[in-house]
Amino acid sequence: MYLLGFDIGSSSVKVSLVNGESGDCVATSFYPKTEMPITAHRAGWAEQEPQLWWQNLKCALAEVLKESQADPEAIGSIGISYQMHGLVMVDNKQEVIRPSIIWCDSRATSIGDQAFEALGAERCLANLLNSPGNFTASKLKWVKDNEPELFGKIYKIMLPGDYIAMRLTGEIQTTVSGLSEGIMWNFKKNSVAGMLFETYGFPSEIIPEIVPTFAVQGKLNRKVAAELGLSPETKVSYRAGDQPNNALSLNVLNPGEIAATAGTSGVVYGVSDEIRYDPQSRVNTFAHVNHSPENPRLGVLLCINGTGILNAWMKRMTGENLDYEEMNRLAATVPVGSKGLTILPFGNGAERVLNNRNIGSVFNGINFNIHQKGHLLRAAQEGIVFSFKYGMDIMQNTGIQASVIRAGKANMFLSPVFRDTLAGITGATIELYNTDGSVGAARGAGIGSGYYASPKEAFASLTKLETVEPDDSKAVEYQEAYENWKQVLKQVI
Repeated sequence: MYLLGFDIGSSSVKVSLVNGESGDCVATSFYPKTEMPITAHRAGWAEQEPQLWWQNLKCALAEVLKESQADPEAIGSIGISYQMHGLVMVDNKQEVIRPSIIWCDSRATSIGDQAFEALGAERCLANLLNSPGNFTASKLKWVKDNEPELFGKIYKIMLPGDYIAMRLTGEIQTTVSGLSEGIMWNFKKNSVAGMLFETYGFPSEIIPEIVPTFAVQGKLNRKVAAELGLSPETKVSYRAGDQPNNALSLNVLNPGEIAATAGTSGVVYGVSDEIRYDPQSRVNTFAHVNHSPENPRLGVLLCINGTGILNAWMKRMTGENLDYEEMNRLAATVPVGSKGLTILPFGNGAERVLNNRNIGSVFNGINFNIHQKGHLLRAAQEGIVFSFKYGMDIMQNTGIQASVIRAGKANMFLSPVFRDTLAGITGATIELYNTDGSVGAARGAGIGSGYYASPKEAFASLTKLETVEPDDSKAVEYQEAYENWKQVLKQVI
């Protein structure tokens, strides 16, 4: 049997087909081939049309089916990974009311801060484990305050993955893990966050039916199955936000295990069995994919918005059409610390790790007689790593200690400078694996449908490609460069 994984990103939609028996990915594709557009009507805003995700999913799926020549009847189930924290609103005809306000939109920051103060920090953190911040619930409150006519049309609200599942099955559903990422779940009461809904003036009826993360959540609508070239017997049996799903794809399910990604944004995600939180909500605690009240599994998430997007910006600005491999080669020709050139990578909206400040990116210490292209490229990669380290120091207070970090060998983790700097400054061993979000979602579908008896069986074929150990001989250089970076950050904030 084959398993399908859909990964709904903000840059593209990726689809992978996995042979359930061998665990091998037999075909994969992404669409569009250039980055998906994000609409920003004002500074700090970010919106996408959900229909765009659907159209790109269809294009990527068509390429996968053509490449694999798989019998649709042999595709047993589908898993969905999706960009976290997005808001999708539909009316009673399942029509989208407005474009989705996505993860990197920072318009609702002040709304969340006001709710945090009104509810009280201690009460909020004890029940929700986070400040309402700039998450999904606060974005919905912005719609209520600024677009009341649209708010009045809402039948249900969803996260991006819930929307894709609705398009597939016709069922409007969500999960506890999904609600927790929107700060709409009360961990103490094990229920929807009524205290926040009352503060924001939301009726609880706008929340969809809650289903398990791993479960048969529905079968494909017959019309949709024909449109996609799939069997109507194909099940949807897993959904999760991209970072919990990335952890799943790396078999990070148990306390003490850590996963990382470094795409458009960068994330360090550690699993804990203790209900702990950062008092300032600079790192956030959500329900992991295998969480239950009886067996808590919490994902502590550090997010740096300005990660791969900074590297992509550097690529565009160099003016010589360098590819990423050549950029990485140039960065590696420069010594640790980039000869005093420091870059703060915070140019992609408000950063939670900085208490939701939007300080923009900063280039500091440029010397026109010394610094060349390689220094700029290395300083960008070091700045991203140092922002990871800054957040990981905060994560330690929630009980997350990094000794081993697992990641897919993709995006920024393809860069030796990035990998070596992360290992060197954190002292952690970096393990790189042959997986990604769409493959992880396919394996999650196999667990949810019962094809796999356990996660252990689902990830039996997961292969470690490379191990990066900290270079102790450069420890002092890394620390000096990091201290310089922190001094620049201190001047700005």
